[in-house]
Amino acid sequence: MKLSESLKKNADFQKVYKTGKSYANKYLVMYIINNGLKGNRIGISVSKKVGNSVVRHRVTRLIRESYRLNKQHLKTGFDIVVIARNSANGKGYNEISGAFMHLSSLHKIKM
Repeated sequence: MKLSESLKKNADFQKVYKTGKSYANKYLVMYIINNGLKGNRIGISVSKKVGNSVVRHRVTRLIRESYRLNKQHLKTGFDIVVIARNSANGKGYNEISGAFMHLSSLHKIKM
């Protein structure tokens, strides 16, 4: 199984923040720009304000899983940065996945 490529470098995140378009909802903020590649690259940011390391890692896993299970419904060729808000702490998969797909539809990358 081929994993999606991740954004790892700070310069990549900064490029998306500065030139990308953003939408937000109760649990997440999503920035998107075209990357000129055949696939999507995703970056996930969860601040210490969300909770301790266990909570932050859980929220990160929920966002990554939301992307993995729904990527066949998304258009390709984008760099996506997802930022978790404080309200994401303690939420389950259904809430996070719903928020992710809501933002995807606002960005018009949902097929």
